[in-house]
Amino acid sequence: MRSFNRLTILAVLFGGIGLFWAAYSIFKGQETNKAAAQLSLFRSTIGAELERFSHLPFVLSLDPLVAQTLEGGDPGILDKRLARIAQSAGVDAIYLMDLDGLTIAASNARTARSFVGQNYQYRPYFQEALNGELGEFYGIGATTGIPGYFFAIAVRPSNAQGRAQSRGVVAIKVDLSALQTSWQSSGARIMLSNSDGVVLLASDPEWRYRTLVDLSPEQLERIRASRQFGKESLARLDWLPDGLNQTARIGGNDYLYLTSTDLPNSWSLHYFAPNDQVFIRAALITGGYLLLSGLLFIFVQVRRERRIGAALQRSESEEAQLRLANERLAVEIDERLAAEKSLKKTQAELERAGRLAALGQLASSVTHELGQPIAAMRNQLAAAEMASGKTALGDKMQGLVARMEDITRQLKFFSRKGRDMFETIDLVAVMGNALELLEATIEKDQVAVSFQHDGAPVLLHGNKLRIEQVMTNIVRNGLDAMEESATRRLRIEVVQDENEVWFEVQDTGHGLGDMTLEDLREPFTTTRASGKGMGLGLTITAGIVNDHGGTMTAESLAEGGALFRVAFPAQTGERDG
Repeated sequence: MRSFNRLTILAVLFGGIGLFWAAYSIFKGQETNKAAAQLSLFRSTIGAELERFSHLPFVLSLDPLVAQTLEGGDPGILDKRLARIAQSAGVDAIYLMDLDGLTIAASNARTARSFVGQNYQYRPYFQEALNGELGEFYGIGATTGIPGYFFAIAVRPSNAQGRAQSRGVVAIKVDLSALQTSWQSSGARIMLSNSDGVVLLASDPEWRYRTLVDLSPEQLERIRASRQFGKESLARLDWLPDGLNQTARIGGNDYLYLTSTDLPNSWSLHYFAPNDQVFIRAALITGGYLLLSGLLFIFVQVRRERRIGAALQRSESEEAQLRLANERLAVEIDERLAAEKSLKKTQAELERAGRLAALGQLASSVTHELGQPIAAMRNQLAAAEMASGKTALGDKMQGLVARMEDITRQLKFFSRKGRDMFETIDLVAVMGNALELLEATIEKDQVAVSFQHDGAPVLLHGNKLRIEQVMTNIVRNGLDAMEESATRRLRIEVVQDENEVWFEVQDTGHGLGDMTLEDLREPFTTTRASGKGMGLGLTITAGIVNDHGGTMTAESLAEGGALFRVAFPAQTGERDG
């Protein structure tokens, strides 16, 4: 009997070990898939950020004023134009160099860190431009000490060929620090390295300008000659990657590790995801298995003892043992019901994570595909401005392009959890903007709109465009709900008190039906007919409200229709955006 018990215990222990590693492998695979989706999104963001500026040097090289300046014209006129273009395009600096690498005009000519008079002949991008290529280079600015990405192209006649007919080189400097800031605010652990293995950008500032591998003397000499990293020591990073198991140890911590080399300039993107949850979930599964096995073992032992007792005392002993068995069975049923409920909850969470990962991939594709056309439109407008000067139509088109870029940036909501630029906004004015956007729908559907407020500003510290998106989504939902209603009234109220500011939207539509607000917040869930809407509006809306520290409630009304209420803490001081 004792031998049988020992064998049973050993079998359970070995089974637990096998179950742990199986569960660990499954959960690790799930976490790896999620990390791969995040890595794909970050990679697309970097590519789009570089692509949207790559056409600007070519456009600038065709500017007649650039050629006139190289031929002896007044550089002050070009300084002003380059300053306007740099501000409009959102680049750090634009500057013009002669064939010797001497800067003769720059957008920052009137600043303390002007490039004018500086010689950049030693920079690789200058040499590449003179050789007829588009020069590209990442490095720390020799004049400003600020890192950036440089594009450069030769200025020469349209029929010129080779270095001999080049007149000079025009270059731009792009600040990529916003990418690093977004990584830090999202909580991601990620770094970008160049072909030499030097970390260019990183979510952890201590990783920046460290090397992933030991540099050869030739590499160090080339870096020093181009002054790529200024006075940085380029010390080796304390990390140990394991590509076979997709793990890495960095700073004494273990992470899931994925890398992507599908980037310009042979750059590599390294993504680190915490794997402690993988271990915990596998341990919980194994613990549950051992607990159930122990209960089953105890149950078998009790049954055996009960049969022996029944042979000795069939009367009172049999009744007591039966009562005990019933009590234990009830406990086991409760435990199994609890375990089943926990499993269903875990499955629901995994499904939601999968949907959000799909949204992240969709957002990545849309921003990537739209980035280049929008950048091309902005460059074409810039070229038109340089050729013909500013016009009212040009200013209006620039505004539309800027709005398109703002909209594509909102698609990055599912790939990061940071905050965009916050400012003090008036909810009354923002609601007015939302109603203007939906004015055509309101008039077409003949909806009577009642906008109630006391006339005073209702202030909130937040992002104007995202709050406008929240209002537009909720009002549009109300309009959609009343498409088949005989009475179409929409009541909107914006209110504030000492503790909160809020707005309410009440419609006379079909209400929420059998759904709750929690149901409608799920991605791809909608009460509209098939083919009318993707069910993402309230998912995005809920995320924006949560980022602003607010709450959203919704209820069906007894008289018909639905009431949505969005509330935010009252503004008591400045907060970081």
